[in-house]
Amino acid sequence: MRKSNITIYSTLALMALLAACRMGKDYQRSDLALPAQFANTTAPSDSSVADMEWKKFFSDATLQSLIEHALQNSFDVQLAAKRVDEARAYANQAKVNWAPTIQAQLNVSSSFPSENSLNGLSLKNFLGKSHIEDYSLGAGLNWEIDIWGKLRRQREVASASYLQAYEASRAVQTAVVANIASSYYNLLMLDAQLAIARRNLNLGDSIVQIIKLQKTAGEVTELAVQQATAQQQTAAILVPQIEQQITIQENTIRILSGDQPGTIARSTQLSNYKVWESLPTGVPAAMISRRPDVRTNEMALVAANARVGIAEASMYPTISITANGGINAYQFSKWFNIPASLFATGAAGLTQPIFARKALKTNFEVAKLQRDQAAITFRQSAITAMGEVSNALVSLEKLKTQYQLTTDKVNTLRSAIGNAELLFKSGMANYLEVITAQGNLLQAELNQVTVERDQLSAMVELYRSLGGGWK
Repeated sequence: MRKSNITIYSTLALMALLAACRMGKDYQRSDLALPAQFANTTAPSDSSVADMEWKKFFSDATLQSLIEHALQNSFDVQLAAKRVDEARAYANQAKVNWAPTIQAQLNVSSSFPSENSLNGLSLKNFLGKSHIEDYSLGAGLNWEIDIWGKLRRQREVASASYLQAYEASRAVQTAVVANIASSYYNLLMLDAQLAIARRNLNLGDSIVQIIKLQKTAGEVTELAVQQATAQQQTAAILVPQIEQQITIQENTIRILSGDQPGTIARSTQLSNYKVWESLPTGVPAAMISRRPDVRTNEMALVAANARVGIAEASMYPTISITANGGINAYQFSKWFNIPASLFATGAAGLTQPIFARKALKTNFEVAKLQRDQAAITFRQSAITAMGEVSNALVSLEKLKTQYQLTTDKVNTLRSAIGNAELLFKSGMANYLEVITAQGNLLQAELNQVTVERDQLSAMVELYRSLGGGWK
């Protein structure tokens, strides 16, 4: 008895020792060699504007309503949510992959052997029957002992895949928030440009009337009237062009929101929005851990790393335990005659792949190559994220200067066109100077609102590139 106990304990100790073995290495993030601060920043800051909820970053009620509606109805968001549910289902399944597989079976059969066969003669002599019936109800168990950690690595893959889908859904949300905000600012820019075109159309009409009066007085020729009319027509052509772009932009926003094409209600102007004076960026390391698209690639790397362990473990022996039991009888009346009808079998087996070893080794090498590819993709996404933040920062910095210059230019040209009209009426300037001043003012005002929009879009891009928008 003591010898038997020693054997059992030794077997259990050996199994525990083997179970501690795990093929492959646990994932550890490699050093990305990130700088201490972003380029185009004066000093590193602990806080980041990306930590703000999008409802606080975008304070306008109309824009908040558009974003919230899009997050609830966008097809991209809905698809991402379904992918998360799918990955969660696989992750929950993988949590119990260590448990044995149990199956139940119910079999009823009837056999009619040849009367001239040994079975037929035996049945007739011993049972007095020409056929035999068999009734069986049983359950089978199959349990693979996770010696090399293959099942644990499979759980890691499922868990990482779930987190990958979850982070991807966050990335979709940040994209939707940024796209709706940028599209809305672009719509307000088009509204401002339409107002500029109409105002210049009215201004051109008054200039044409003045030049016509000058022609009647014999001070200018028909050429002056034609050129003034052509300048007015330039503004007139812009009106339907901008109206077309407004409709297309409204349709874009509604389609992004999962709606049919249609109009977008708005009660504000582009000039009412101002770029934040202070937009803290935090540190690059925090941005990498916050950005959902980068995190998605990292989770893909975690899964690829675990698959290497699975492929390696597949080359080693598999130990499995099987057991079957139930009730069996050759007559229905004896089926539940217990314990006489009970049966049970048990076995333990070890399977070592031999001829498939080349294929398994190939799978192992391919898994390592796929892990290397995932690592490269992760590093690439991190560097790309750094570049996007840097680009947004330099855009904000340079657009601020551009806006000041375009504003100064608009003010200068507004003064110039007023002076040109007075000088033309007094005969001290020709009609070409008036027309040129009007054309220059039209283009300068259009450029000014474009730069305003670009500033707001750069602010949105910085918020997105830092990892904001999913809270």
